[in-house]
Amino acid sequence: MPASLSDPSDYYFAVTPSNTANAPRAFRSLRIGAAGDVVVVRKDGAAVTFKNCQGGECLPVEGVRVNATGTTAADIVAYA
Repeated sequence: MPASLSDPSDYYFAVTPSNTANAPRAFRSLRIGAAGDVVVVRKDGAAVTFKNCQGGECLPVEGVRVNATGTTAADIVAYA
């Protein structure tokens, strides 16, 4: 993991939304490829819905999973 949050990411991966399987690593931001809603599960287990995310938008949020239920955005990439 980079030394600080302002450093470039050194690990990134395509996200497959799931209601049970966490991402291979906790992430610190998401890039949305196709517009829609994104449900992010935080490290404490709370799920937060980000409504109307736009294609090309980056969400500067930390999390461990993107839930399938409620997520309508597609082509999501996580940066760890």
